[in-house]
Amino acid sequence: MSHVRISDAARFLGVSDDTVRRWISSGTLTSVTDASGRMAIEGKDLAAFARDQARSMTDPSGTSSSARNRFVGLVTSVKADTVMAQVEMQCGPFRVVSLMSSEAVDEVGLEVGSVAVAVIKSTNVIIESLEGHS
Repeated sequence: MSHVRISDAARFLGVSDDTVRRWISSGTLTSVTDASGRMAIEGKDLAAFARDQARSMTDPSGTSSSARNRFVGLVTSVKADTVMAQVEMQCGPFRVVSLMSSEAVDEVGLEVGSVAVAVIKSTNVIIESLEGHS
C-alpha cells in the first residue's frame, strides 16, 4: 500500500503540515507509520479525502460539453502578435497555458483579469507514477 508523508500530503492538499496534523488529531484523517517509522497517510485514504475536499469554482458558463476537464480561473497574461497568442490562466493552484489565434482572443474578449474557463479535451494526457520516488 502506498504511504504519503505528512509534508507531501500537505503540499498535495495546499495546506500546512500543521493543518494535516490537526486533521489527524481530530480524526478527520487517519495516520499510519511508514517503513521508516514516520507518520504517514495511506495513499488511498488521502486520495479520497482530496477528492472530497476539492473546491473548484463552479463553471459559470452552463455549457453542456463532452469535455470533463473544465477549469475556471483568472487570465493572468495575454501575449499576442498579429497571428497567434499565448494566454495564461491561474486556476486554483494550477497554471494553464493555451496557444490560440489572436483573432480568437479578440472574439472571446480575453484580457488580464478576465474570468474564463479552460476546457481540455484530450486523448493524450500522460500520467507518470512517482511510486518508489521519495
